[in-house]
Amino acid sequence: MLLGQLNAAASPLSQEQVQKLQGLVAELNPIQQAWVSGYLAANANSAALGGQAPTTAASDAAPLTILYGSQTGNAKGVATKLKEQAESRGLAVKLVSMSDYKPTALKKEKFLTVVVSTYGEGEPPEDAETLYEFLTTKKAPKLDGVKVAVLGLGDSSYEFFCQTAKDFEERLNKLGAETIFQRADLDVDYDDEAATWITGALDAFEPDLKAQQDAAGGQVVAMPFGAPTAAASQYTKQNPFEAELVTVQKITGRDSTKDVRHVEISLEGSDITYTPGDSLGVYFLNDEVRVDELLAHTQIDSSSTVKVGDESLSIREALIEKLELTQSYPGFVEKYATATGTPELLKLVEDKAAMREYIEPRQIFDVVAQNPAKLEAQTLVDCLRKLQARLYSIASSQSEVEEEVHLTIGLVEFEAFGSEHLGGCSGYLARRAEEGCKVKVFSEHNDNFRLPTDDNTPVIMVGPGTGIAPFRAFLQERDSREAQGKNWLFFGNPHFTQDFLYQVEMQGYLKSGLLSKIDVAFSRDQAEKVYVQDKLRKNSKEIFEWLEAGAHFYVCGDANRMAKDVHNALVDIISENTGKSYEDAEQYLKDLRSANRYQKDVY
Repeated sequence: MLLGQLNAAASPLSQEQVQKLQGLVAELNPIQQAWVSGYLAANANSAALGGQAPTTAASDAAPLTILYGSQTGNAKGVATKLKEQAESRGLAVKLVSMSDYKPTALKKEKFLTVVVSTYGEGEPPEDAETLYEFLTTKKAPKLDGVKVAVLGLGDSSYEFFCQTAKDFEERLNKLGAETIFQRADLDVDYDDEAATWITGALDAFEPDLKAQQDAAGGQVVAMPFGAPTAAASQYTKQNPFEAELVTVQKITGRDSTKDVRHVEISLEGSDITYTPGDSLGVYFLNDEVRVDELLAHTQIDSSSTVKVGDESLSIREALIEKLELTQSYPGFVEKYATATGTPELLKLVEDKAAMREYIEPRQIFDVVAQNPAKLEAQTLVDCLRKLQARLYSIASSQSEVEEEVHLTIGLVEFEAFGSEHLGGCSGYLARRAEEGCKVKVFSEHNDNFRLPTDDNTPVIMVGPGTGIAPFRAFLQERDSREAQGKNWLFFGNPHFTQDFLYQVEMQGYLKSGLLSKIDVAFSRDQAEKVYVQDKLRKNSKEIFEWLEAGAHFYVCGDANRMAKDVHNALVDIISENTGKSYEDAEQYLKDLRSANRYQKDVY
């Protein structure tokens, strides 16, 4: 029965309760409604069991708490599998995003697992920042007697591989917690190793958890906790959907220094849903010409049969479809150096700084081309890691485009060693893929980058370059919901005439009133370069007024420069309008972040 059809005769609720419930449901999106439904069901189950505590049957029976910090969803996915495996063993378990976890609750924990990713220069993901910092303060409690296990996810292409996980374990140990299962630092191809770690960690925790549950002698009741979760699709990173590539359209001018493509992909025939703020994972094919060159450099017969995981196929197919050949990382150089005995590469293995300097300008294609050697086909495969999907911020709302998903993709292109180099996925979509072909995709939900649930809330969006993508989705969504909240967009790029992405759409939104304000920064159109952070400072008083009026502030784009510059501008704006010190202005922003009013989607 629909809520709108409820009446006093058909419902155990009073008319007043029905009206309150209708009012609440009207404010919630489908994901939130599903979470509330689960919460109420668990609550009712708890009451039916005689009012037992929702997590365990007795208050002294502590659950296994799984804390996750996830930038792109991978750590959340592994943490969810850990929870499922624990529950299958009959263990009491609580899965919590670090963004929803009160750091002071640490003093109540007995059994703790941390699953956390690392991004940027060894930094914690957005949702882990508060807890990460809390562990170094005087407020952090002693954790003597607490048993912990930590799992890190990262990318060995970067210097500070899994640094956040290392930091978490070190800080928890300093507070007295005992590591009862060895930390694992997992690279991008982590599925098998994650499964092994989960089994080992649960084997270590299970005896104590079972002993206390048996002593409590009660039944464990599952209860949803933390951020609401979207209905799962059958199509995932491990099982992507073969979607039709409908449109690839260049949206920068002929004389632009950038090549940006608007991409439209059909999701017809799938059950994939997404919410503005989510990302789309896209698998791609490596360049066949460069694959053939690589085979020539290693003197491998292209028809040789190899195994990638459990799958048998030709080496040429494997290199085109299954293996990473563009993004360099130390592990490949080390394995290739050992397999070929190349003296120059073997020297790099002993010098981490020299290794980083070496791989920076080189794709894997280059490493092999500059160090040719005869290899067995399977030996080459064993040197490489599996090809990873690239994640792109979704640039559309399903309420407007229905069974499609749109992306805004900047082509990665550069000259090196006498030839043109292209990014793996951007090069495929912009140069090699033809409209009408099939691409394998999946959606990656991001609960840390969401529009406010109240449509009357004002929002400020800062998205230079392709960072405009999720804000196009935000605006489409707010338009379809007829949201009354004000919208202010800051956009930047080099030139107005060449690089104003989605100009007609944005000006249309400005004309209709959906966009209350738009401030643009075209950095090369005048002698003095102007960026989005400069435009923010110019609007200091009004931005602060919006924040004080409850506005949500969003940033999307480059993590290392732009996002840091925007953050510093915000600190200055707050300090300037309040007289607060730098430290107090930073705390103001931390409070905004804790209230989910300052959100970043950066890369």
